[in-house]
Amino acid sequence: MFAHITPAALKERIAAGEDLVLIDVRQPEEHAEVHIPDSMLIPLGELPARLDELEPYRDREVIVYCRSGNRSGQACMFLGMQGFTNLVNLEGGMLQW
Repeated sequence: MFAHITPAALKERIAAGEDLVLIDVRQPEEHAEVHIPDSMLIPLGELPARLDELEPYRDREVIVYCRSGNRSGQACMFLGMQGFTNLVNLEGGMLQW
């Protein structure tokens, strides 16, 4: 399973200067419109092929987001099956951001 975080709670953590691992699993054009600063763009469909890029963060909290929370939930499930244990899904995605 994975945890959830509200947009308000995530904004507080960013404002506090926390060193966060943020993954945007939307498409490049969605990311270009609006995204959370310092997030990595790894579209959901590319996640299996780009898993090695996340390897350095295996033991850290990884916060995943998308447009509404559905794709990021799928990404969290996939990453959990790959052994990532500290996964957090942004509730409501960028629609609630």
